[in-house]
Amino acid sequence: MKVYFIGAGPGDPELLTLKAKRLIGEVDVLIYAGSLVNPEVLRWAKEGAALLDSASMTLEDVTRELSQAKAGGKTVARIHSGDPSLFSALQEQMDWCWENAVDFEVVPGVSSFSAASAALRQELTLPGVTQTVILSRLEGKTPVPEQERLRELVRTGATLVLFLSIHLIEKVVAQVREVCSPDTPVAVVERASWPQERVLRGTLADIAAKVREAGMSRMGIIIIGRVLSSSKGRVLGQPPTGTGGQGYERSKLYHPGFSHGYRRGPERVEGKGQ
Repeated sequence: MKVYFIGAGPGDPELLTLKAKRLIGEVDVLIYAGSLVNPEVLRWAKEGAALLDSASMTLEDVTRELSQAKAGGKTVARIHSGDPSLFSALQEQMDWCWENAVDFEVVPGVSSFSAASAALRQELTLPGVTQTVILSRLEGKTPVPEQERLRELVRTGATLVLFLSIHLIEKVVAQVREVCSPDTPVAVVERASWPQERVLRGTLADIAAKVREAGMSRMGIIIIGRVLSSSKGRVLGQPPTGTGGQGYERSKLYHPGFSHGYRRGPERVEGKGQ
């Protein structure tokens, strides 16, 4: 018996990894998060495989199914949305496998924050702006340590990506505005990569009103940071409009004067490539 913890990606079934698709077609039991995982990924399940929606299950319900699969010598795919390393309650399931001598493997998936970045056509790290991305959430039913409150995280100047917080957008804005100016750019991507994908752009001054007006309340990613200024209002065929022209420094990695192990430039540029 073996359990595969599989990241199903953000929604688009074509963003499922080749390995995930293969395993979904091989296992005997599939336990999937029906409230989040696109049901299209289940079409690759083999004939006769048991399909169990975990949306209404507790951890005890899930592990009971795993115990039954173990007794029957069956393989299981435990399918999570996005990448299972983020906000998936994966650790407690892996701990059960350790404690019950059940072999398991984790298959990573495309995270919804990556899909949101793609929808925005935006790089989240830019030279001269920030080289750091912080993935977090606003405190809700799950508390957040004081040092990880948004007002503390935004002091770093990093790009802030928030999961599970769109329904608390007013609280998000209130905390961030304790540190950042009202014109700080914000983007919200709902159901990134799904056919129903929606994108909102704004600032701390107006994003909460835009989210409420659009009726967004779940399955959204919030991105806050100066990197968003580099693509705001871009039009194909026109130059960037960010602060100071293009709003960021050219990457040294592809600079003709920068040398590295695979290319020798005529002159060495100070610093290291991005």
